[in-house]
Amino acid sequence: MGTLKGKTLFITGASRGIGKAIALRAAQDGANIVIAAKTAEPHPRLEGTIYTAAEEVEAAGGTALPCVVDIRHEVKVQDAIDQAVEKFGGIDILVNNASAINLTDTKNVEMKRYDLMHSVNTRGTFLCGKLCLPHLEKAENPHILNLSPPLNMEERWFAPHVAYTMAKFGMSMCVLGWAGEFRKRGVAANALWPKTTIATAAVNNLLGGDTVMKMSRVPAIMGDAAHWILTQPSRECTGNFFIDEDIMKEKLGMDDLTEYAVDPTQDLAPDFFV
Repeated sequence: MGTLKGKTLFITGASRGIGKAIALRAAQDGANIVIAAKTAEPHPRLEGTIYTAAEEVEAAGGTALPCVVDIRHEVKVQDAIDQAVEKFGGIDILVNNASAINLTDTKNVEMKRYDLMHSVNTRGTFLCGKLCLPHLEKAENPHILNLSPPLNMEERWFAPHVAYTMAKFGMSMCVLGWAGEFRKRGVAANALWPKTTIATAAVNNLLGGDTVMKMSRVPAIMGDAAHWILTQPSRECTGNFFIDEDIMKEKLGMDDLTEYAVDPTQDLAPDFFV
């Protein structure tokens, strides 16, 4: 397997959940992690802050730079990128993990929620890609990884929550476009999405609570799958919409994924869009 030792990863939403899992897996190799997220103070319903995540990254063997970043604001993103370049000398990898979710139908969705999802998911992802690009172009094996689904343009994925699906697919369309736009520059753009629900705050608070949490996999499976993607040659691995389970089985040769189950006695709950 390849290594991320010495690489600098700019990860949005890395204070908890999947973003933190990707950070911790990279930290095991000795990577530098820019934790670009909003949570600086403890939240009553959300575990962790950028500072507690930084402590975990350091404990895992990496070097952390916690930055308070709302990816809706260009100045905040640019400031965090500047800090990263000053501290680590550049940026090798961008992981667009930060996302907003609201599973409301057209009649009932509040436009402020619509605006939030599109500002964070689609616009925020595009903004981070745009601002990181000058540094990625200087990197030896540059990657952009979006935590977004395959572009399965089927009615069943749109009808229940048009606003959310549009916002998430916006992230995936960035992958499709960037893969083509950046191919000659050697900057890879890929997407990663889970086959099952992942035990995160979003699942616990919005998607079924404890029942669905027990039917989920732990975030570490996404960290391990992302690690495989990010250690591939960027000129040879781009434009893909990867599923975590497929990577673990087909690329890493793991037939038994029981170790990632929150409760191995429960059936797994499938995620959206797959």
